[in-house]
Amino acid sequence: MKQLITFFSILFLLAGCNNDNEHSKQSTVEFSVVAQGNPSPSQTQNISKSNLVIKDTESWNSLLSKMSTYETSRFSENNIDFTNYQIIVVFDQVYSNGGHSIDITKITEDYYSVFVKVEKLNKGNDATVVTQPYHIVKIAKTTKNIVFK
Repeated sequence: MKQLITFFSILFLLAGCNNDNEHSKQSTVEFSVVAQGNPSPSQTQNISKSNLVIKDTESWNSLLSKMSTYETSRFSENNIDFTNYQIIVVFDQVYSNGGHSIDITKITEDYYSVFVKVEKLNKGNDATVVTQPYHIVKIAKTTKNIVFK
């Protein structure tokens, strides 16, 4: 009888352990590029280095108003359907030389969060011109926390 109680106690403990593997599995999040550039700060009104998540038209229009018409005319789209999508924006610092980039290279998610991988694929020193790289992408709307890595 004692062995039976011990067996069921161990079985109960093992069955009661929560396996968080399902919650920690990461999957790729599809995204589309809205714009990527390396303009002079005069084209972006010296927007400070930042990572932004834009979820509504008002915030999107506020960002667009800080950028020149020339710069925004190069976007793949300006009218975003914020009922189904949200925008991820990364602005790098202002550089005193050209050839820099800031790149959203991968977006993944787990049960709790969306992870945006940001890299600098081009390191600069191409020309003596002041530039500020940025990258803007669109993803499906989510309520998950956005984490920039």
